[in-house]
Amino acid sequence: MVRWKGLSPDEMRVLETTFWSAGASRHGMAERLGCSKSKANGLIAGLVEQGLLAEAGLQPSSGGRRAETLRLHEGLGVLLGIDIGATSLDVAVLRPDLSILAHHAEPADVRSGPGVVLAQVRELMRELLAQRGLGAGQVIGIGIGVPGPVDFDSGQLVNPPLMPAWDGFSIRDDLRQDYRAPVFVDNDVNLMALGELWRQQRSRPNFLVIKVGTGIGCGIVCHGEVYRGAAGSAGDVGHICVDQEGPRCHCGNLGCVEAMAAGPAITRMAVEAVEAGESAALARCLEAGGQLTAHDVGQASRQGDAAANRIIQRAGSLIGQMLASVVNFFNPSHVFIGGGITRLGPLFLAAVRQSVYQRSLALSTRHLEIHCTPLGGQAGLVGAGVLAMQETLRVRGVAP
Repeated sequence: MVRWKGLSPDEMRVLETTFWSAGASRHGMAERLGCSKSKANGLIAGLVEQGLLAEAGLQPSSGGRRAETLRLHEGLGVLLGIDIGATSLDVAVLRPDLSILAHHAEPADVRSGPGVVLAQVRELMRELLAQRGLGAGQVIGIGIGVPGPVDFDSGQLVNPPLMPAWDGFSIRDDLRQDYRAPVFVDNDVNLMALGELWRQQRSRPNFLVIKVGTGIGCGIVCHGEVYRGAAGSAGDVGHICVDQEGPRCHCGNLGCVEAMAAGPAITRMAVEAVEAGESAALARCLEAGGQLTAHDVGQASRQGDAAANRIIQRAGSLIGQMLASVVNFFNPSHVFIGGGITRLGPLFLAAVRQSVYQRSLALSTRHLEIHCTPLGGQAGLVGAGVLAMQETLRVRGVAP
């Protein structure tokens, strides 16, 4: 294992800054650290000699001598990133610079409980490490995202609506049986926000990431840090009411945006459109597959199906209605939207934007940008890797 304990606070700060800087030069590191070039060079030289930092090639010339870029050394070991969704499971082995060495995704059902799902996770981790000729001893940190509220300090899930069998369960304690590396668990949308923060090298300090899938959640970045709230439930926007006469949500309340605009709600609206004889395209999909999915609605929309277009516009409008309240409250610079529902196509994003701009105050939206997350389907895995590396550096590789 890496010998972190003997490093000084300044050396640890260099490692952390290198991780967040994605290929900064020695000169750039001095600026980011707020110290002299000579001090920065001395710290960097020592870390290179210890095999903790590596020089990763020359940056493009800007007129003078080309600067060497820096990265965390591959010899540190590897990270494991796990993104547990309501109906899927993604596992990856990553280098310390978050490049992916091995990756596998497969269906999973969180309602099966932690025993079943974590057995899948363990098997995939073993298989992926073996593919790269690696063992458990070379893992330096593990990051895990789950679709529910998490008490970050204890690593326990707290009353997760989509996965009630996991309430009070500690994934961290469970995985300690197999790995000496520290394990960190957080809400899946918080990890998407963390991944986006890393991609931007912390250049945008106040933004939101919305995930729309089986549920709806929000990752909040405030002053350059992920904000989790007092008990880990910050960003649970899926249970904001958008219609007091709406359908009952699994949380027990009426008219939650999650019950009216997430994946299952879109599917329900599609079935209703078929039953009402409003969509021949969706009827064909139902007949061919025996069931409908949000993906079918997206395909029908791209073929010009009017009913599918109405469903997508309604879902986007309701999510935008919810987001308008959040935008008025938080005043972010950007909103990034991710999750499987973004594959519905541009009509969905247009409906969200229209609703947000129409319902939010002018001052809140003057400079607001709303986009799909640039990390796409890998946002959760990248975020899991960021969590693993960031927190491993903070605790110096010692399991909390």
